[in-house]
Amino acid sequence: MKLANLLSPDCTICAAPGNSKKNILEQISVLAANKISTSSAKELLNDLIDREKLSSTGIGKGIAIPHSKIDNTEQPVAVLITTDKAVDFDAIDNKPVDIFFALFVPEDSCQQHLETLASVAKYFSDKDNSKNVRRCTSADQLYRLVANG
Repeated sequence: MKLANLLSPDCTICAAPGNSKKNILEQISVLAANKISTSSAKELLNDLIDREKLSSTGIGKGIAIPHSKIDNTEQPVAVLITTDKAVDFDAIDNKPVDIFFALFVPEDSCQQHLETLASVAKYFSDKDNSKNVRRCTSADQLYRLVANG
């Protein structure tokens, strides 16, 4: 799935202040709740925290892909946040994270969920893409870069 089909400008933040894993997950949940009318920010946060308890979604190289399956929604929603400084996120390489691409997908879309996670991981595994994301200075620039990538 193309990232442009998932991400929207109002779910993209560049250089957000971030001081903890929970703080970043809270910011993600608030943005997503504005798009997912059937879930509150608190419910989305709890879903993300529960997923993180299974294993960290920090995939290494300063990147995390927090994700959750959501009941009562038909469309996947993505949130992209870069932080002004990297945050400890228990990533697999033990390095702090400054790029967060969160996904919320319908509960019954398991195959779509896996394909979407693979697409996001593939995009950010390209060193040039990650460098360009980190160079962005505005949410609009960040959104256009990733949506067109």
